[in-house]
Amino acid sequence: MTLLVVAFALGMQQEADAQIFNTKLRITVVDELGNVVPEAEVTLYATKADYNSLKNPVFETTKTDQKGRVTFKKLEKNEYYVRVVKDDMTNAGGGEIISGLEIRKLNKANVVISEL
Repeated sequence: MTLLVVAFALGMQQEADAQIFNTKLRITVVDELGNVVPEAEVTLYATKADYNSLKNPVFETTKTDQKGRVTFKKLEKNEYYVRVVKDDMTNAGGGEIISGLEIRKLNKANVVISEL
């Protein structure tokens, strides 16, 4: 009985840890001069085909905050294609591929956008 209680408690702890320490990706959008870009629209795609066709985003498009940052939570350890647009600036053509996410950590990446 004690073993069952310990196993149950460990299972609950792992579930709680997974909720608290889920895999996150914080993207900071900057322009060619290194200035942060607030209100840029950031979209993550799971495949190159989805990125190229602009279909099936992993999450809905999200805007960066005043520090040019956006955070995506509860990600899998996959490769992600990132599209960023703000007015006449974008990262299109050099679309960012983010891979090697560390599980249960806050991963960080910068994306540079420029005029078309």
